[in-house]
Amino acid sequence: MASKTYICRWDADIFILFEPSHNYIILHHQLGLMNFWESSILIAIICLTLSLLAYWKSVLTKGGSIAAFFVGIVIGIMGHISWIFLLLVFFLTSFIATKYKFDYKKSKGLQEGKRGERKMKNVLANGAVPIAVAVLSWQNDFYPYLDKELGSILFITAIAVAASDTMASELGILSKRVYLITNRRRVKAGVDGGVSALGQFAAFIAAAYTALLGFFTFSYFDMMGHGWWVILLVTFLGFLGCQVDSVFGATLERRGILTKLSNNLSSIAIGTILAWVVMTWLV
Repeated sequence: MASKTYICRWDADIFILFEPSHNYIILHHQLGLMNFWESSILIAIICLTLSLLAYWKSVLTKGGSIAAFFVGIVIGIMGHISWIFLLLVFFLTSFIATKYKFDYKKSKGLQEGKRGERKMKNVLANGAVPIAVAVLSWQNDFYPYLDKELGSILFITAIAVAASDTMASELGILSKRVYLITNRRRVKAGVDGGVSALGQFAAFIAAAYTALLGFFTFSYFDMMGHGWWVILLVTFLGFLGCQVDSVFGATLERRGILTKLSNNLSSIAIGTILAWVVMTWLV
């Protein structure tokens, strides 16, 4: 008697085919047939390669590279392998922005690290919220209020806030006219809470291209059932999260209540939570 094959949908682009007689599971998606372990190995190879490259190019310290490896593993496996692509874009654009006019930044004492490298705490501050989104959206039974499609939108938003803030910081410090966001008082470049026209423009562009890239990437994998307005929402929240970071910098960070990294984490979390509220209660 022939055994039956049971098919069920796991997320937007993956089907699980369970064959009782052979006791195995096949994951079928648009990239072809790939079981869980094959997918996990591929993700591990990608994350290891990127982490080693980041350390070799002095983008991350050794601790930062190790943290980036595990952040990528969790996000790739519990989120989706396509989520790593968005992380890669964030990694590349951040690297370019950090190295842009680096000698000038160093001469002013405004550079990140000694050679622009970021440490483990930087990686964790920017990666904590995306990790939380990946874990909560992993299985609907685990947290039924956050399916993979909603998780994808929240993930894009978290990256949009991080990208917006990074670009505003790395390019905004090149401005000669910088003002405190709370009272518009003229301040030096690099002061917590300082904003400039160049920094704001860079922040908006970063949020916009993250939203666009995320929308088209996840639409290809059938994880984006909503329309173009999602791009506007993510762009707005990404840019808003950057403004929250600046306000916190001008108030809580300057008073020692928050550090730079806890400020980054808080602003990313706020932007992501607002995306969840809009998508859950207003859509």
